[in-house]
Amino acid sequence: MIDILRSEWTKIRSVRSTVWTLTVTAVLMLGFSALLSAAANSTADGPIPGDQAIKSSLSGGMLASLSMATLGVLVISSEYRTGGIRTSLMAVPKRMSLLTGKIMAFVAVSMVVCAVAAAGAIGIGVAISRPPSIEMGEVARASIGSGLYLTACGLFGLGLGTLIRHTPGAIVAVIALILVLPTVANQLPGAWGRTVAAYFTTNAGSLVVSGQGNDSLGPWSGFAVYLAWVAAAVISGAVLMRRRDA
Repeated sequence: MIDILRSEWTKIRSVRSTVWTLTVTAVLMLGFSALLSAAANSTADGPIPGDQAIKSSLSGGMLASLSMATLGVLVISSEYRTGGIRTSLMAVPKRMSLLTGKIMAFVAVSMVVCAVAAAGAIGIGVAISRPPSIEMGEVARASIGSGLYLTACGLFGLGLGTLIRHTPGAIVAVIALILVLPTVANQLPGAWGRTVAAYFTTNAGSLVVSGQGNDSLGPWSGFAVYLAWVAAAVISGAVLMRRRDA
């Protein structure tokens, strides 16, 4: 497994699309933090509370989740597109070991980059908003929560990329599932509609970033629900990866 991880790490750091996608994620987090924190600061009647400053700082998370999901798709689908998956499977005939190595390498890189980007975004936002007080424990919680959420979005993309094996199709699917359909679910009427919306992908998963629950879920239970969605995509992709030809 060490050799597989070393190989996947080499792929991640040597492929331009991967490096650029991680860079875009960080730029989105930092850029939106500066823009929205400045906008909130200019329209505020008084000092901005610390929790509100942190929330404004992480407003770029929605677009960053799309870039991370796209990266997750590319980790696997790009090999199918170029035919490189055949070489990878010749080197690692055990397909589940190869997929596990990809997941482990991706999670490690994504978690570090996203958590650091979130901490930087909060730092920029706080410097612009200048709240009267801020709790460092809340800063750490929000940074780690953002790292976990964005990493889960990337894994969702990786699972769908393994399942669909076609880069544009997988990207469209992941955008629909983490951005479009959750918004549509919020418009469903009645109590059943609110329940469906509360448990739908990123509606549940994003609670870990804000640290606030909804009527049905808390931050960590919401993230657990999102991980169930992610696991369903990854497991489905793994099953088909074992059954289909490269």
